[in-house]
Amino acid sequence: MKALLLTDYKRLEVTDVDEPQIGADDVLIQVEACGICGSDIHGYDGSTGRRIPPLIMGHEAAGIVVSVGSDVDDLVAGDRVTFDSMVSCGKCEFCRSGHQNLCNNRRVLGVSCGEYRRHGAFAERIAVPRRIVYLLPDGMPFEHAALVEAVSVGVHAVNVSPIKLGDSVVIVGAGMIGLLTLQAAKAAGATRVIAVDINDNRLTVAKQLGATDVLRSDLCDVPAAIREMTGGRGADVALEVVGATVTIKTAIESVRKGGHVTLVGNVSPTIELPLQSVVTREISLQGTCGCNGEYPQCIELMSSGAINVAPLITSQITLADAPLWFERLHAGDPDQMKVVVRPQR
Repeated sequence: MKALLLTDYKRLEVTDVDEPQIGADDVLIQVEACGICGSDIHGYDGSTGRRIPPLIMGHEAAGIVVSVGSDVDDLVAGDRVTFDSMVSCGKCEFCRSGHQNLCNNRRVLGVSCGEYRRHGAFAERIAVPRRIVYLLPDGMPFEHAALVEAVSVGVHAVNVSPIKLGDSVVIVGAGMIGLLTLQAAKAAGATRVIAVDINDNRLTVAKQLGATDVLRSDLCDVPAAIREMTGGRGADVALEVVGATVTIKTAIESVRKGGHVTLVGNVSPTIELPLQSVVTREISLQGTCGCNGEYPQCIELMSSGAINVAPLITSQITLADAPLWFERLHAGDPDQMKVVVRPQR
C-alpha cells in the first residue's frame, strides 16, 4: 500500500510499504481522511524527538472498516469509523482506575520515540485495536470525523474545568485547539467566552464560532480589559492553549480571586509562574492531557452542531501532495488552520 514515510528529518516520501497485520482484537481501516497536526510539523523537523525516522506519522483520522480480527464481533466491513490517537494498555493502575490518558504504557499513533515505534495514518490503511475505534453517524463527512481527535482535546480540557452555567471563560490562544475549546466551553454553559490571540484572522473565526468578545493581546492589557468586562471581578475560568510564560501569566491574571486556570498548551517544557498571584488569590491550576473516553461525547457535539469544525478545515490534499504541503506548513502559512490529507484520492 501507499504511505507517506518520514525517511529523514524534513524528508517525506510517498512510497510502498507492507500492509498492516491485524491481531485478534484489531481492526483494519481504510483511511479516508487524516489531519496534519502541529505535532506532525514538529516531528517533520525533529524538534520534538518523538518522531524518529523512518515513520508513518498521522493520528487524526477516520475511515472505513476493511476487516476485523477473530475476536471482534461488533464491527463489520463497510462501517464508518474514527479512532483515538492513544493506545492504552488497559492493565496499569491508571487504566484500571479510568484514567487511560495517563496510562503508564500508552503508545501514540504516528510516534516513534526510542521506546517504541507505532506507525500512523498518513497511509491508505491502518490497523488499530478495537477498543479505540468509534462508529460514526452516516451524515458526518470523513474530513470532519478526522477532527474528532482534536475536538476531544478541547472537550477533555473543559470536562476537567469547573465551568458552570453563566460563567465567564477566557480562551488564551485561538489556534485550532483553542477554537475547539472555545466551542466546548460554550456547550458546557459559559455565557461569556473571551478569545485572546495576536492574529486577527483567528479572532474573526473565534467570533464566528461563538466568542462573545475577542482581544488582541499585543494591542491591549488583556487582564485589565477582562476586569473591565466583568465589573472589576475577572473571569471565572481561563483555559490556556499555548504553553508559554507570557500566555500563562495572561491566563492567571485574567481570572478572579478563587478562579481556575486549565493548562492545555505545552509548547514550552518549562515556564515562569507568577507564584504570588496564584497563592495570594488562591487560584487553582489544572493540567490536562489528551482525552479520556470523550469520543462519543465529541461525536454527539459535532453531530448536533454544538461544535462546528467546517470553518477550521482550510485545505484538503492528496497523499502525493503531502510532502510539498509539509514544507509549506513548516515554513509558516498564516492562511492555513487545518490541512486534511485524503489518502484515497
